[in-house]
Amino acid sequence: MIANAEALLKPLTIKGMTIRNRVMSTSHAPSFGKDGKPQERYQLYHEEKAKGGIGLTMFGGSSSVSLDSPAAPWNQISVADDSVIPFFQQFSDRVHQHGAKLMIQLTHMGRRTKWDTENWFPVKSASVTREPASRSVSKELEQEEIDRIVRDFAQAARRAREGGLDGCEISAAHGHLVDQFWSQLSNHRTDKYGGSLENRMRFGIEVLTAMRESAGDDYIIGMRMSGDELLKGGLTAEDLIAIASEYASRGLVDFLNVVGGQARDHIAHAVSLPNMSFPVAPYLPIASAVKREVDIPIFHAQRVTDLATGARAVAEGHVDMIAMTRAHIADPHLIKKLTEGRADDIRQCVGYGYCIDRIYIGKDALCIQNAATGREATMPHVIEKADVKKRAVVVGGGVGGLEAARVLAERGHEVTLFEKTDKLGGQVLTAAKATWREALTGIPRWLVGQVQKLGVDIRLNTEADDAAIFALSPDIVIVATGGLPHLGEAMGSEHAISTWDVLEGKVEPSGTVLLYDEMGDHNAASTAEHLAKKGCLVELATHDRMIGEEIGGTNQPVHLRELYNLGVIQTPNMELIEIYPEGNRKIAALRNVMTHQEEERVVDYVVVDYGTHPVDQLHFALKEKSKNAGFVDNDAIVAGKPQPYETNGSGQRDGFTLYRVGDVLAGRNIHAAIYDALRLCKDL
Repeated sequence: MIANAEALLKPLTIKGMTIRNRVMSTSHAPSFGKDGKPQERYQLYHEEKAKGGIGLTMFGGSSSVSLDSPAAPWNQISVADDSVIPFFQQFSDRVHQHGAKLMIQLTHMGRRTKWDTENWFPVKSASVTREPASRSVSKELEQEEIDRIVRDFAQAARRAREGGLDGCEISAAHGHLVDQFWSQLSNHRTDKYGGSLENRMRFGIEVLTAMRESAGDDYIIGMRMSGDELLKGGLTAEDLIAIASEYASRGLVDFLNVVGGQARDHIAHAVSLPNMSFPVAPYLPIASAVKREVDIPIFHAQRVTDLATGARAVAEGHVDMIAMTRAHIADPHLIKKLTEGRADDIRQCVGYGYCIDRIYIGKDALCIQNAATGREATMPHVIEKADVKKRAVVVGGGVGGLEAARVLAERGHEVTLFEKTDKLGGQVLTAAKATWREALTGIPRWLVGQVQKLGVDIRLNTEADDAAIFALSPDIVIVATGGLPHLGEAMGSEHAISTWDVLEGKVEPSGTVLLYDEMGDHNAASTAEHLAKKGCLVELATHDRMIGEEIGGTNQPVHLRELYNLGVIQTPNMELIEIYPEGNRKIAALRNVMTHQEEERVVDYVVVDYGTHPVDQLHFALKEKSKNAGFVDNDAIVAGKPQPYETNGSGQRDGFTLYRVGDVLAGRNIHAAIYDALRLCKDL
């Protein structure tokens, strides 16, 4: 048991409803909605958390109450008509059968959305202003529209209750309509809704009053709000404590879900959704300050990645409920594992931000390290035992190979893992050497702990060849030998070094460095920061329109902030065409991809990131000897069915099957390697 576990496991009663423990998942937007409804995928995703012991799970971050607050941009939930009620009823039944409570977040997005989608209505707000994040210019709400939106909130609350949900909250955080009225940055009105703080609170008071009248005073209604917007000219801690106190004293809210920050632009968004560059629970003091001033329960989320931190927050009285939203994306069974005395089996969130970053580019939320999350219909969180025990060999101890070994061992197979170096973890260990990305080590650390516990025969410092593999008479061989950095196609590329060379300390550049990035991901940006912190004068050039073009919204602004602070020169729209030595220095020729004009740099080192090329020699040496020629059956793997090559017609073993996972197939990312391994090995 962790320290203060009893504080986390103590029930909390709000207005007659008892939540079984103090751990929750806040409402968020995983982009699992379909036709504006929380259908099977959405429900299974939250049901898994209920199975895993969570007290309260909230869904529908930014569920829209009005037709002029589109849900479509993030595949979200529309609560604008009664057709959603049967889905709520089905959803609540799923979650309640496992003992958890279920709530929804309701909102009107105001100006924080797009006008050119769904119903093509102009975005609305307190005043005519432009939001930097959405780049939308709002129409000022007229009284008739305000009255209608208030009614929309009221009807949405009724639908939540009729759908069997245990409560709801309104969003007055991250720049939604209610807090657009609160803030003088977006509210320039001169009528009864503008000017003084008392007037700016009026719209929210009208909304909550109408919701109470519609849903009944015994229905639980809360509010998610910032405790300090951390913005110049934004709402201060004093402003927001005054708002919290006023709403609570009026009996309008039964709980407050307090966060720090606001999301009006790129860097503010990254600050309000803190990644691994931030300390754990960075805004807990903000929630604690609100709790001191109100007499209703306080919930809090934001980078609470481990149960020990959550337990301390509750035990010390900072909050009444601790939200571990991303932690449940990494491991939806974390409470069950805690109560069973298996805290060391919890797959801990590392704060990568992959889940959130995907939704802001229109993709579904997925965990960088748990490939089952969001795929509950086809991917298991708990691996079933195989009917027949087999002998399996995994070659390569990166995260793809480790996941393959873990899943095969969970299936009950006898597993041997070969790794040619003295460490397990592969490329992730290299990436973790770059400045604030050290938390990445948590991914292989968990996998290593699991394969050791499962009794996998781990052979370090051993480069497997076909003789070593055949000596084990395997039924299954998984090649996870990964990739190695490619130096690119520029003339004279042999004069360059890779980002791996830098981070692994094989070369220690000094002086002036040109770092050329062809991938647009974390690798080059974080290596540039690493070099600049060591005193190098760094220019980071890329073929793309901007630095880190493939990096998501909670991470790219942090990289850019660091690069600016470190004085790194950022040069987009350039391709590296030639490198040649001149004396003891290097000449790097760059060509503008828009104008084709060429430039040269005189530098001490040229560092490049072109991604990886597969280390696949072993695969091809084994291919002709395998009974499946090293291929998976794509139809079977997409359908979540076993591979057809595992037995011959009589059901007896006949040779070995050969598969590849991770970068030995093609250079991708951590999630791809882990997903390759899980969806293949779960049926072997």
